[in-house]
Formats: sequence, C-alpha cells, structure tokens
Amino acid sequence: MTKLKKTWDRYWYAWVMVIPVVVVLALLVFWPLVQGIWMSFTNINEANQVAEICTKTLGGDTTCAPNPSQWQYVGLGNYVELLTGQVGEFWHQFMITLIWTVTCVFFHYSLGLLLAVTLNRTLKGRGIYRIMLILPWAVPAFVTAFAWRFIFARDAGVVNGIIVALGGQPQDFFANTWSALACVIVVNVWLGVPFMMVALLGGMQSISADLYEAAEMDGANPWQRFWNVTMPGLAPVSASVILLGTIWTFNMFPIIFLITRGGPAGSTDILVTGAYKAAFEGLRNYSLASTYGVVILSILVVYSIGYRFFLRKQGEVW
Repeated sequence: MTKLKKTWDRYWYAWVMVIPVVVVLALLVFWPLVQGIWMSFTNINEANQVAEICTKTLGGDTTCAPNPSQWQYVGLGNYVELLTGQVGEFWHQFMITLIWTVTCVFFHYSLGLLLAVTLNRTLKGRGIYRIMLILPWAVPAFVTAFAWRFIFARDAGVVNGIIVALGGQPQDFFANTWSALACVIVVNVWLGVPFMMVALLGGMQSISADLYEAAEMDGANPWQRFWNVTMPGLAPVSASVILLGTIWTFNMFPIIFLITRGGPAGSTDILVTGAYKAAFEGLRNYSLASTYGVVILSILVVYSIGYRFFLRKQGEVW
C-alpha cells in the first residue's frame, strides 16, 4: 500500500489522464467481452432469454409465469457442438476464412510493396498517383461493396457488359462458390492495398540513402539493393502491417455479407458472418454467436503469439 501511495504521489498526473481511458475501455470493450465469454457457456437464445413469460388476460390484466425453457449454464456444450459440426458449419467456414485471409493478405502485401517501390522513385506526377491510389482506402467499405456488387452483376454489370461486347455469354458470378469467393477477394484486395502501400512507402522513406549508396559502390545491382537493403529495412513495418492485415481481413464482415451474403447457400460464409447469422437470423442463438466470437478471438490470439515468437526466432525485435 505504501508503494502504491508513493507511485500515486509521484505520478498522479499520469494516473488522472489514464483512468478515464481505462473506464471507457472497461465499459465498451472488456465488459462486453466478459459477458460474451460467459454467454458462450450458456444456451441463451431469443426464446429462452427471459425468466418469465407475461400475457394479458381478456380483462386487461397482465399475468406472468416462469418460463419453462429459461436459459441455463451448459459448460463446454456449445464448443463441442460447434467444433464437431452438430450445429453450424464451422470447419467449412474456417477453411473459407483461411483461403480468404491468406489470399487477400498475400495480394495486399505484394501489390502494396510493388506500388510503394514504384512511388518511392522520382516520378512525374507522383503526388497525383499517390492520391488516386489512396482513394479506395478513403471510401467506406459498404459503399465499395455496393459498387462492386453492381460491377459483377449478371444483367447490368460492367464485367458482363464487356464479356457480351466481346461475344461471350453473361456469367452469374455469385452462383458458384469459387467465382463468388474470387469476386469478394478482388474487392477486398482493391480495398486493402492502399493501406499496405502507404505503410510500406513510409518505411522505405525512413531507410537511409547512405545504405543504397554503399551497396551501389560495392557493385550491387538494383535487385540486390532491393533484397539486401530495402527488405531488411522494411522488416519492422512489414511485421506490423502483415499482422494487422491478417486480423482485419480475418474479421472483414461487410465485404462478404454485403456482396454475397455468404451465398450461394452459405458456401462463402467466413467465421464472422457465421457468427452474425447465428445471432440475428432465424431463432437468434446468442450463445452460439458468442461461442463463435470466443473461438475467433482464440484463433487470432494464438496466431499473434505464434507470429511474434516466429519473428523473435528470426531475430526481429517486435
């Protein structure tokens, strides 16, 4: 207690500034998180969430009786049912989520790096190109989703218009699992590349020009300078943006939901859209949705810890 009092006396101004943030985080983040974890151990849904069922009599009076199907604690039952496939389509959604995430992050990083290298050079109109390439990032995701859904539409879509003009037959891109998934991947890549480009461009501009001059004096060609100077210099930035990009893409709800709605027949659902449908479609199963949420959180925590361990093993301090 004495040590705590000394800390308060010495750093009271820091505590005063931190406490409001902690309170807001506790109310908006930690309490809902704890509540969601608790709900995943119950069977609460739309039908049994109330303790009493109240009805009005013909005389206008209201009578209440205990709800015979009131929710109760079920332990790990939800997790067993979800992971064994008794409810939901967890493993199919998990596979689609992995394909979606790995493909999107690969193209985010590779295309972002390519554009960053290009814009880092002396180029006429470079400022205009930068602004144009950042625009997709500035557009709200739901606007992007609606615009691209129209582009890929079967009857009036731009893509099918080009196909018909070239003598082909219009295609229903959303009628097949893999074509629908390819469409949403294209949209998400278009949406996510600007972030990678801006972050990597900033990282490149922080690399000392002396390193490039020294490498050039040693006879290194452009590819060698890129691989031995640029890439090591970008390692800290790359580690951060790949981790953030993976987490964001893994949880990217609006693109999937607004373009395909998980179709056809739920085959392009990822884990977050599966959680949404459990909570808000049909008989709203809040406990199943919470279970989805806890599993998603667990996967991302394990990935983050493993990713950090891998970087440390490679000699990266992060």
